[in-house]
Amino acid sequence: MTRDLAGLSVVITGASSGIGRAAALTFARRGAHVALAARRAELVEDLARECRDLGTRSIAVPTDVTDAAAVDDLAQAARRAFGTIDVWINNAGTGVFGPYQDADIALHRRTIEVNLLGSMHGAYAVLPIFLGQGHGILINNISLGGWAPSPFAAAYTASKFALRGFSASLRQELGDHPDIHVCGVFPAIIDTPGLDHGANVSDRQINPGPLIYAPEDVAETFVSLVRRPRDEVAVGWPARAAQVAYALAPGPTEHLAGAFMRRALERARPAPRTEGALLQPVPTGRGVSGGWRDRKGLPRSARQPSRMVGAIALAGLALLLGTKAAARVRH
Repeated sequence: MTRDLAGLSVVITGASSGIGRAAALTFARRGAHVALAARRAELVEDLARECRDLGTRSIAVPTDVTDAAAVDDLAQAARRAFGTIDVWINNAGTGVFGPYQDADIALHRRTIEVNLLGSMHGAYAVLPIFLGQGHGILINNISLGGWAPSPFAAAYTASKFALRGFSASLRQELGDHPDIHVCGVFPAIIDTPGLDHGANVSDRQINPGPLIYAPEDVAETFVSLVRRPRDEVAVGWPARAAQVAYALAPGPTEHLAGAFMRRALERARPAPRTEGALLQPVPTGRGVSGGWRDRKGLPRSARQPSRMVGAIALAGLALLLGTKAAARVRH
């Protein structure tokens, strides 16, 4: 790959697997220096060595993003290693799947702490550095759940809606600093070990469906934002469709999403309940991919949907808008 980002310093949280691991390798191949953070020390150490083998500088900083002091230590370690921080990616994330009342409140609290407070800790640590040097790019990995609510993922949705608002507020505050950017990334469903690392109290197996994207698609989006910062970017057309549908017809969108998920749960196979990796790291799920696309025989990247799939999406959106219009007429 062209080493077009050579010399930039990039901090990535949640780097031990999934999107974070894909992003680390993507930036390293382009010559960026990377500081890698996650709770699983052995994995981030191995990944840092792999990045150094690609010819760039890399450090591993075992970090729990719910610990504000640890996140500040991460920022200082990156600054000592590279002299500056050009890009900070708040990527660590988790969630609870299932009826809200069926999960221990500690799991919901942990979801908020990782997804929202973890990103706030990152911003709190790096923004003074950005302001001092006059430039920097903060990227918050949010989710389509930050645009449209996700049924049976109430705490996750709450954290992602809040993270979107937090990002927007920071952009307003930094309006007098044109070289400091706050970017939000909204991926559709991504094939990562995170689908297994989350808690599942639904008593049913999770099935992400056929519209599942590669972690590398999100990593390439991060790179595109470093080249050309933008406020909000979707990864995968389902994320953009969810945004448009919920903005134009929130009631019908909620109704259909809820009905679809309830029906899917009724038909899903039984599965044991699990707390996943929320409260403690787990040894499983060490790679970039979660293996879902391989099991389903899907292509490596679903970035370009087929015409038929796109037509179905547009037809669904038209149905939502038609339902909303009909409801207005009736009332």
